[in-house]
Amino acid sequence: MDDTIIELKDADLTLGHGASAVHVLKGLGLKIGKGTSNGITGPSGSGKSTLLMVLAGLEKLDAGEIRISGQPLHDADEDTLAAFRGRNIGIVFQSFHLIPNMTALENVAVPLELAGRRDAFDIARKELEAVGLGERLSHYPGQLSGGEQQRVAIARALAPSPELLIADEPTGNLDTETGRQIADLIFSEQAERGMTLVLVTHDASLAARCERQIRIRSGQIIDAGE
Repeated sequence: MDDTIIELKDADLTLGHGASAVHVLKGLGLKIGKGTSNGITGPSGSGKSTLLMVLAGLEKLDAGEIRISGQPLHDADEDTLAAFRGRNIGIVFQSFHLIPNMTALENVAVPLELAGRRDAFDIARKELEAVGLGERLSHYPGQLSGGEQQRVAIARALAPSPELLIADEPTGNLDTETGRQIADLIFSEQAERGMTLVLVTHDASLAARCERQIRIRSGQIIDAGE
């Protein structure tokens, strides 16, 4: 049985047009196994975050192929991508991207409601309890610390029980101690749920916690960590 969840072949992507065009991914190839933790590192501008956006279905390749759980996404339309992402991929950003006029509970429940889950608020409550925010359900983002906001974002990402969790600098906006707690939470949830984790980070100590470290430079993988 194939244990590959992500497969990229000859992935090529240019962002911008004309004189401002930047060739970000250059024929990149990558395979990632199910249930593994993978850290992507490299200098600023190397293509790390763009690669994550491709994996999340938020950027489409100009050329090449991407398959997640065997599903080809390179030629999928926006509706197909959105539906696949909603079912299979959780995303955590450096900036928490919470809706300011919604409570923690509502922030986690809304994507589930949009996906048609009638038990959205029950799931949201359980996920917030799992990340240690059972007493903060009715608080708005502005009433929460940075670490608490990131916990809400993690609960939201985990609520659909995704196969794949993608994290882009998840501790980047947090102080050292809070960042360590958030990292502990991400890795414990990944292990407990058997998810695949792909995270981009500038933090060498965070990347070192991953089973595999993938290094990118100038849009190409220079060390696949295998």
